Amino acid sequence: MKALLLNSIGSREEAFTLAKLALKNDMKSHVCWHVYGLLWRSVKNFEEGIKAYKFALKLQPESAQILRDLAMLQVQMRDYEGYVQSRKEMLRQRPNIRQNWTAMAIAHHLAGDLKAAEQVLKTYEDTLKTAPPRTDIEHSEAVLYKITIIAEMGDVSRALEELEKVKKTNLDKTAVMEMRAQYLLTLGRKEEAEKAYRALLDRNAEYRAYYDGLEQAMELDQNDKLARKELYASFAQTSERLDAARRIPLDFLDGDDFRETADHYLRRMLKKGVPSTFNNVKALYTDSAKQQVLKELVESYVSPQTNGNKKTNGDNADSDMFQESALYFLAQHYNYKLSRDLTKATTYIDQLIAAHPKTYDYVMTKARIAKHSGDVTEASKLMNQAREIDLKDRYINTKTAKYQLRANDNSAALNTMSLFTRNETLGGTLGDIVEMQALWYITEDGEAYARQRKYAPALKRFHSVLDIFDIWNEDQFDFHNFSLRKGQIRAYIEMVRWEDQLHSHPFYTRAAIDAIKIYLLLHDRPELAQRDYIPGADVMDEEQKKTAQKALKQERVKEAKQDEERREADKKVLAKKATANADGEVKKPDEDPRGYQLLDTKEPLTVAMRFLTPLVQCGEKNLEAQLVAVEVFLRRGKLSFNTDDDMLTADNLQP
Repeated sequence: MKALLLNSIGSREEAFTLAKLALKNDMKSHVCWHVYGLLWRSVKNFEEGIKAYKFALKLQPESAQILRDLAMLQVQMRDYEGYVQSRKEMLRQRPNIRQNWTAMAIAHHLAGDLKAAEQVLKTYEDTLKTAPPRTDIEHSEAVLYKITIIAEMGDVSRALEELEKVKKTNLDKTAVMEMRAQYLLTLGRKEEAEKAYRALLDRNAEYRAYYDGLEQAMELDQNDKLARKELYASFAQTSERLDAARRIPLDFLDGDDFRETADHYLRRMLKKGVPSTFNNVKALYTDSAKQQVLKELVESYVSPQTNGNKKTNGDNADSDMFQESALYFLAQHYNYKLSRDLTKATTYIDQLIAAHPKTYDYVMTKARIAKHSGDVTEASKLMNQAREIDLKDRYINTKTAKYQLRANDNSAALNTMSLFTRNETLGGTLGDIVEMQALWYITEDGEAYARQRKYAPALKRFHSVLDIFDIWNEDQFDFHNFSLRKGQIRAYIEMVRWEDQLHSHPFYTRAAIDAIKIYLLLHDRPELAQRDYIPGADVMDEEQKKTAQKALKQERVKEAKQDEERREADKKVLAKKATANADGEVKKPDEDPRGYQLLDTKEPLTVAMRFLTPLVQCGEKNLEAQLVAVEVFLRRGKLSFNTDDDMLTADNLQP
């Protein structure tokens, strides 16, 4: 008991010592082994926790609490075979609880035995003497879950039969309608599928997947563009506000039909002054012919002839807005990577800014143009000007911070972010950003430091990203039981499958590859880990070295002052309130805020493996991930390499 209490207040080392003492006093106590497992679970060592729980179960096989804790660890570790056995025993002990039946089905499903999963759910339904009330959410969800299992088995016909029985009573109407439409389409019952998809479009006419399903149900030939165009026109007539039915035909039309449809679409959007018009159509730019047509159309809108005839087709009733929107479209067009002409883009955007200097969208676009021209400093300056136009806009604020990081101005970016953070947590603004798990900022911050060859803070940021993904992985632990209690089974299955591919997330991939590159550098050139190391010192003369050493000394003094200010701020935070996490553990100030301890590692390749292991497991389609994996594994084989390899230099960490 004392071990549990000490562990709850953060004294984990003492807690383990007491737990081991308890086991020494009574090795045959299932309570001692259970507590020992709980301690291992609290430090995220699930393998040792499972071992301890199994010892406890040998001593007390009927303990429901130990069984439940063991099952949660087994599914967390993806030991589905063991999970099936644990759930089978829990079901045997308490067959009157529905959650145990559902959990048994989930165990079989995750283990790949779909037939057994369906049989478990069916067996429970057969035991019911009275039908559950219509308001029973758990039963409603379990029924749909069983149907999805049947469909996964490939028996779509039977899945549809089961769905037809519950379509009027099931509480998740949208899911029922989507599943029914999909099953009807799969079975080739096209006429019924068409009605099903039209019913879905009556509910949500902006969802593209419904249109795709409807086209398949109507057996429209993909080359019959006229029939497809008429189909979307029939939907467009139902509502003036409907966008999808007007936008989708642009994907398959060509020639004069495309020009006419694009003309109507662009005039409609530009007349309304929709800022996202270009973003809506830029996917068409992969087709050079369509790209040319769009450019010609919009340029014709701003031509002198069009300007002099405001009644053309009745579309220029609000000529000023129309012209302004068309100019903005062209500025974005010439700034886009597939149609880039930065000189023309600058001309158009300067014309807009001169007429509307307080419209921050235009200043932001000019900042993007500067970025694409390679002038990240000017881009950062312009984006900050856009921010100052509307100081209450969080999006512009974060965009400015991102541009400042691209310009390697880390301190300015942090000050910008502080305008929208609470700044009352340990570590100040940066601590708040890490606590909010703002991956985009942490990753960009680390890459900015890496480009400046400041490897210590760069590693600190990349390790923060690694820690966040570890937290995401561990957070699923609470849902193994929560989802059963709430009956949200299909969402739970999706979560488990998403977690299995968690480390293929783009932000993890970026941070991991960058961190591994730095550790490869540290392995090849250990001198980089020295705090007094000066990049490029080997090619400097004596005067340059003295200047660099003086600058480094001043930077260290500045860092020491900042560290002292941070410590004082942390003391005030701790004094003001007891900062505790969800488990009641008091948070402690970071003892290595600048990452020097991470930089001073004696085994950089071993640390690199922390990033690399999940990366290679989920990043099999990422070429760069495979390349850095090769570099690490070759070095672990003690082969010699050219340390000047471009892939290993900080210069490769470009935005």
